[in-house]
Amino acid sequence: MMWSVYRGIRKAAVSALKTRSPAVRRLLCTCDGVSAGLADAETIFALSSGHGRCGVAVVRMSGPAALTAVWTMAGLRHNTLPPRTALLRSIMDPKSKEVLDRGLVLWFPGPHSFTGEDSAEFHIHGGPAVVSAVLLALGSVPGMRPAEAGEFTRRAFQAGKLGLTEVEGLGDLIHAETEAQRRQALRQMSGDLGRLYQDWTHRLKRCLAHIEAFIDFSEDELIEEGVLNQAERSISELISEVKRHLQDERRGERLRSGVHVVIAGATNAGKSSLLNTLCQRPAAIVSPIAGTTRDVVETALDIGGFPVVLSDTAGLRDSPDVVEREGVRRARERVEQADVTLVVVDGVQIPSDQHSVPFLQKHLREVLSTQDPAHIGQCVVVLNKMDLLSEQSRQRLQTELSSWAAPPSVCCVSCHSKEGLQDFLSELHQRVKHLCGDPLSGGPSLTQARHRAHLQQCVSSLRQFHHYQDTDLALAAEGVRRALTSLGRITGRVGPEEILDIIFKDFCIGK
Repeated sequence: MMWSVYRGIRKAAVSALKTRSPAVRRLLCTCDGVSAGLADAETIFALSSGHGRCGVAVVRMSGPAALTAVWTMAGLRHNTLPPRTALLRSIMDPKSKEVLDRGLVLWFPGPHSFTGEDSAEFHIHGGPAVVSAVLLALGSVPGMRPAEAGEFTRRAFQAGKLGLTEVEGLGDLIHAETEAQRRQALRQMSGDLGRLYQDWTHRLKRCLAHIEAFIDFSEDELIEEGVLNQAERSISELISEVKRHLQDERRGERLRSGVHVVIAGATNAGKSSLLNTLCQRPAAIVSPIAGTTRDVVETALDIGGFPVVLSDTAGLRDSPDVVEREGVRRARERVEQADVTLVVVDGVQIPSDQHSVPFLQKHLREVLSTQDPAHIGQCVVVLNKMDLLSEQSRQRLQTELSSWAAPPSVCCVSCHSKEGLQDFLSELHQRVKHLCGDPLSGGPSLTQARHRAHLQQCVSSLRQFHHYQDTDLALAAEGVRRALTSLGRITGRVGPEEILDIIFKDFCIGK
């Protein structure tokens, strides 16, 4: 009885605040993130196991007509359909009653399903004719239609089963090609990143609730002292945490999209041979004619479980040929954008009169177009064609390289004999691993450019609070609202009712 009275009073208070309080009206405009509305009433179906001939194909359906489909095509009624239990049944055409296949039927009643709706799966044989027949039969069931791309996951998000970061993690997991990508995507899908952002969101909502309550009720002396000081401390701590999160050197984004490694150098140094050796296939044309490669040749590699986008570029030289000049321009552009640059040098061209270090230093400046130590530190000098040098020349070269003050990493290899390739791959693996980091250690990493953009907007908005807190508290609160909106756009979960809940929970108005 008392609980129902309390609910009635609370509902009336919320209604009054919404219609009379300017602060609450501002709160109602706080968030314009993704709406978490109810899913479409239509029932959708699709082949979930991928196209092509296979042993078993999985056809998934979700929506109110899923039970009808199971009844008309597998002869199972609700009272004979145990949830999450595989039943071997004949799959029939709902109109002709012709048996299309014999397979497993699984029933997932809502809300305990991936989408939160009534869902079912047919596990059938993966032949194209069988799959086509079952999909056509499902299309004839009233209220069912083929699903659009990503629609099952979208319904799961709308039902609150997944946040936006978990949805993105699921997508990354599906597209993961390396072990490190799989680990990062699985961690994000499990909610680690979402929980971090939700914690920040919850703290911001508390701060905003306290500030709004102070604006509306402080004149009546109904608010405890120190509320604003507490909000200020929380916001300062939050700014520091978000800034540390942003200072990750793009490790998560690199791991998701791949580390950009560019092969650069003079013509006929063996750049394309190095690309083919790393790819273990003839990805680029190799020729003794200088200037054979005129465009960027790009390929994806797995280096020790980390994704690498490897680019071979045109040889750097002055040329009267307009096409080759364009290739050189693109090569220099890729070098500027590279995470790691492999500067390939023809070992035969290195002078043998104790001037090898000045020669390599000049070559680095020509390739990198900079003397910035940080940029030079991102490169690996690959001395190629070592098999063409005598043993005496090699020893002299190693002696001179050892006297190079603060040199970049230098690897001596032969793409022809495969000499030194293992050491070079170990060096490249260490570089890539350092750039990507360990996806399972420390806090969760930023994986999307949109996360970074919204977090930067969040920090900027919170600075607005500090700028106006002593002069105009309403404008300061607006900064917190904007910060909350930025976080809400990452997670897809934020709303004004939650802020009102905190006002009633944290403050006894009229105390």
